[in-house]
Amino acid sequence: MKINKYYPFAFIYFFLNSVALPLGVLYTTLLTPVFYIWLLIKGRKHILIYFLLISAVFGIAHLLNGVLLIDYVKSYILFLSTYIFCYTFYVFCIKKAYLLEDIYNRLAKANFVLTLAAIFSLFTAFSYLFWTTSLVSASLADFPRLTMFTYEPSYYSTLLAPLFLFFFLKFFLRANTTHFLKVFILGLPLLLSFSLGVLSAIILSITLFFLINYWSILTKTRFFKWFTRILFLLVFTGIVLLLFYPDNPLFIRIGDIMAGTDTSAKGRTFEAFELAYIIAGLKSLWWGVGLGQVKTVGYETIINYYNYPRELFPVVRIPNAFAETLAVFGIVGISLRLLIQIYLFFKTNVLNNYYQTLLFFYVFIYQFTGSYLTNIAEYIIWIMAFTNCFPQFNKDYLNRFTTSKFN
Repeated sequence: MKINKYYPFAFIYFFLNSVALPLGVLYTTLLTPVFYIWLLIKGRKHILIYFLLISAVFGIAHLLNGVLLIDYVKSYILFLSTYIFCYTFYVFCIKKAYLLEDIYNRLAKANFVLTLAAIFSLFTAFSYLFWTTSLVSASLADFPRLTMFTYEPSYYSTLLAPLFLFFFLKFFLRANTTHFLKVFILGLPLLLSFSLGVLSAIILSITLFFLINYWSILTKTRFFKWFTRILFLLVFTGIVLLLFYPDNPLFIRIGDIMAGTDTSAKGRTFEAFELAYIIAGLKSLWWGVGLGQVKTVGYETIINYYNYPRELFPVVRIPNAFAETLAVFGIVGISLRLLIQIYLFFKTNVLNNYYQTLLFFYVFIYQFTGSYLTNIAEYIIWIMAFTNCFPQFNKDYLNRFTTSKFN
């Protein structure tokens, strides 16, 4: 086996990034000075200019409107560390993209071994190491969800999403046993995490991908056969569950969502936007309340909105990246966020690469249903969506060579 000196860093990022650390702190955060020095060595001496200029504009507006300075500074440092880590990954994608597939393969295998260990742990006293048991919705109390070593199931499933989409695409373009097994061993923990926000975003991204690539993919006989087989399998599975196991957790949760009693789904979608709008308006609807201020300025708003007992909820947040952007940076912030996404979508020609297309659709959808402002797992997906790390998925490459030569 070839030595991949970057794999240990990938393993830590994927599995151990928050182990034994306070909530909100990651090892990638603590390693910020190391990443910054590495960037300087690589000749990236001016990486902070755009960040400092843009953050200064918002900072002036926030300071004029008033902030709790100590919380603002702490959150600013965390935001800066997120930027430095993401920039480091971007440079890695440019310089060492050829190592990513090997890292993907190793992570998929390691995750499967740990998933088996997690399933076995359900019958022991150590299940808490892998699973989170909590109230999911009105009808699903104390339901175990696979968290692995992260702090919540949705974060873990966000880490899995780019790997699953990668091997799904490889399987679809060149169906073989190896690729199918990779799809299975990554799909299983995704299902066990029971994060419907992530699962829904994946399903929608794949659906949109097929729709816009209908003539280049589905019209080819072999691809269409696999598409219909997968669709048939999903429909068949749904019918079997409906007939023989109608009270399964998936159907129960979907029913709760449709009935409006799924607390997680509501809290991560329309309630998050309603709270964000109210909180931003406490200071400035245009500029937001500023970094680190949601948990202070917005505390009373969120506590009163949900009638939370204060002693059980000393810290609150908005569990939606786009909504949190509205609360923190206001209308100017969400407008800038969307403009950057749209600009990079066309600038980097996302639609020319199948993998980038899938990633973009996924993360664009997911930002409206979950995540948070400093979620590095989300930003990593954005970076890969705008960086051609896997040219073998380029449309022109696949059109030039037959898919039988695709690896």
